[in-house]
Amino acid sequence: MKNHLLIFAGLVILTFLGCRQKKIDLGKDASFKIEKDIAYGDDKEQIMDIYIPESPVKDKDVFIIIHGGGWRGGNRSQLTSFTFDLMKKFPKKIFVNIDYKLASATSFALPDQTDDIKTAMNYLEKKLKVNPQYILLGNSAGGHLSMMYAYKFDKDKKVKAVINIVGPADLNDPGFKNYVDYTFVEKQLINPKIVGTKTTLMNFGSPVYWISKTSAPTFSYYGMNDQVVPLSQMKILDSVLNKNNVYHESYEFNGDHLGWEKDSNAKFLIQKTDEFLKNIDKK
Repeated sequence: MKNHLLIFAGLVILTFLGCRQKKIDLGKDASFKIEKDIAYGDDKEQIMDIYIPESPVKDKDVFIIIHGGGWRGGNRSQLTSFTFDLMKKFPKKIFVNIDYKLASATSFALPDQTDDIKTAMNYLEKKLKVNPQYILLGNSAGGHLSMMYAYKFDKDKKVKAVINIVGPADLNDPGFKNYVDYTFVEKQLINPKIVGTKTTLMNFGSPVYWISKTSAPTFSYYGMNDQVVPLSQMKILDSVLNKNNVYHESYEFNGDHLGWEKDSNAKFLIQKTDEFLKNIDKK
């Protein structure tokens, strides 16, 4: 990750020169065409960066990278460096790093943000003229959205796998209720209009509530000292996935909510993600 300053400098220069489509060479035959700041919808926040291998794509897997930020903050640039590291490991796959409509005091996170994932997929399929399988990878709120979309909203079963990094899985977990913005979660995370009378808001917004025997295989990574999304979330998620016989793997790292970004933890995460996806392909 320490070599990305040179990469970023190159991208800044190319952007300054007005070159919309760029190329980046990450070594070891990992060379990608880059399309930056692509609008995939009508809203100003519906923007994505697309990374397409220069060598022929042998499979139809597309990584969609979904940033965190408490559903009302953050942007895709937070995961650009990590996306480059993933691209080195998976040089034959397409990567898409998206922004999405952020929640506010006057707008809800759901269903807008899961709708944005669907809109991004529709755009990609028209642009790339393929019908890919998607690997949804997100951290924190992005991990939650990855799971929510895969378990609840993926009616066409296009999600091949979920890579969940410190994502809230059960909003009812007493440990998660210590989250400093839990009042926001209760009031602004979910538009009540989409919730049936037989379902509570916190159940509706909890990915574990929607897990079934056909749910996407899930990889999870949680911090042992995370005071935002506690380790109890991993245990709850694993339990429900086990009950439904959904293939999953989960790992703990030594650190807090942002500790997964540490070089050693991130390298472990990428290696285990590779092994996880290979295990899925064997099934």
